[in-house]
Amino acid sequence: MYAVRTQLNIKIHLVVAIIVMGASLFYDITKIELIILSLTIMLVVFAELINTAIEVAIDATTNYYHPLAKIAKNIAAGAVLLTALNAVFIGYLIFWDKINNFGFTLITKIKQSNPYMVFVILVMVVIITVIIKAIYGEGTPLRGGMPSGHSTISFSIATIISYIAQEPIIIGLSFMMAIIVAQSRVDTGVHSFKEVLVGAFLGTFLTIVIFKIFS
Repeated sequence: MYAVRTQLNIKIHLVVAIIVMGASLFYDITKIELIILSLTIMLVVFAELINTAIEVAIDATTNYYHPLAKIAKNIAAGAVLLTALNAVFIGYLIFWDKINNFGFTLITKIKQSNPYMVFVILVMVVIITVIIKAIYGEGTPLRGGMPSGHSTISFSIATIISYIAQEPIIIGLSFMMAIIVAQSRVDTGVHSFKEVLVGAFLGTFLTIVIFKIFS
């Protein structure tokens, strides 16, 4: 509970775990695949808990900068990164074939659509984001408020790139950059985790819907 309350990364891991487990309900997941998914999720959360424990232990015993403390924290964070990359790889192996048929049809429509559609979609996403911010009455179009505009636009761009590129590495890098943008808004204190999460969902969802309607 302490880790969930205080650590942004473990919140992200748990949200992704819910999404993955929810997706497994809609696809033909075998018993073995479900076991692999469960173990993978548990491994990522386990690594994050160990990382948190190491950071707290170091902070409790060292009240000044020490290069070895920095190395210990970086190695612990590296362990979490390895488990996360492994989780992405396993998710790709299990889910890619199951969603490929749906994705291929949509990608074909996007590739055959007007090249200016990408610009139109981004404009529409920005306008919808501004409208939602106005409804909530918080922040400005470029700073603060619900949802995060940076998160919405970055995930919209990542979704567009993923449909056009089709290459798993490019898709992964696109969404990784979108996550970095979203996390930077939380780290700087401009947005809360909830605001960037809603922005990520909104950007992805709106892009898919608009493509489906106009392609």
